[in-house]
Amino acid sequence: MVAAPEELLELDRRLVWHPYGPMPATSAPLAVASAEGVRLKLEDGRELIDGMASWWCAIHGYRHPVLDAAVRDQLERMAHVMFGGLTHEGAVRLAERLARWTGMDHVFFADSGSVSVEVAIKLALQYWHGERTRLMTVRGGYHGDTFGAMAICDPDGGMHSMWKGVLPTHVFAPLPEWSETWAAETRELAARHAHELAAIVVEPIVQGAGGMRFYAPECLALLRELCDEHGMLLVFDEIATGFGRTGELFAGTGFGPDIMCVGKALTGGYMTLAATLCRAHVAERVDGPLMHGPTFMANPLAVACALASTQLLEDGGWRDDVARIDRGLRARLPPDARVLGAIGVIELDEPVKMERATRIAVEHGVWLRPFRNLIYCMPPYITSDEDLARITEAMVACA
Repeated sequence: MVAAPEELLELDRRLVWHPYGPMPATSAPLAVASAEGVRLKLEDGRELIDGMASWWCAIHGYRHPVLDAAVRDQLERMAHVMFGGLTHEGAVRLAERLARWTGMDHVFFADSGSVSVEVAIKLALQYWHGERTRLMTVRGGYHGDTFGAMAICDPDGGMHSMWKGVLPTHVFAPLPEWSETWAAETRELAARHAHELAAIVVEPIVQGAGGMRFYAPECLALLRELCDEHGMLLVFDEIATGFGRTGELFAGTGFGPDIMCVGKALTGGYMTLAATLCRAHVAERVDGPLMHGPTFMANPLAVACALASTQLLEDGGWRDDVARIDRGLRARLPPDARVLGAIGVIELDEPVKMERATRIAVEHGVWLRPFRNLIYCMPPYITSDEDLARITEAMVACA
């Protein structure tokens, strides 16, 4: 029996706790009935162009025939099998592809981006056998909502500042804005704490949910230099940036991380899956087992989606699509907007009024999800020029 939209929303209001919101919610969510291509069809019949790619992961859009077929085919064999003591061809083939694409040597599958960051932290700490127990990062970062990941998010300006005093205390360099002053401050901080720092952890080139900031590659070059100088590991969180979002397959290409986290677009938005990758020299220093093992690690359905999604990237013209979106965003957003690849950001002088912004975007036939003082889009790569124009019109109207 299918509930009427009004009944569904009333049940949602009473029972469901939505992300980053109070209970009960202060505003009603929109009920989605189906999705195809770049469009979300609501229960009330309206259609919205998805400017968010479902929090940046649905890079090929919805109901992609290749991804749909991968799920159906995998269901005929097995939906899940534990990964402890067992393996399956899909996981091995996906690990092989990820290692080839990244230059890494080993792949540990996780079930979400936050968990892959937790695994990366464990790897870095086990690498040092308790000799070094702190991490260094930069202000303005975001790495997930689990406790280890929250501890390396910005402790003052970030969304997890309420947990200050509860989380482990790490070392924070200034916002990554390339200058001789920034380089000198970061260099001094690393030298002062080198004896206790196991690793430097950053989102390369683009800081995502911490503020949608872009920064110069020279910052990464310096961090790599500092890690080499002081024996620290360099960890790249490519969960938001990986698989083409910035115009490169991976944003940190060329800067040689020791550990790398990927997720979100890995499965094309179909299933939750992530991975922590590392170089051989990291694994060689980890004595005994890596003490982590998610129940749904290397879930065969998710892996099948990831193999299909990454094959589309390997075969397709995603670089041309991302470059086309980049040009469209630069042409249609205000001159002071930030654009990189398939990312467009308008920063306001004051916090976004969410209900107003959502209403305006929906009136334009577009789904956006602003946060703080940012109105942004990260659309599927298949978004047409016409649909991109509507997304940018909605963004400007919301501002």
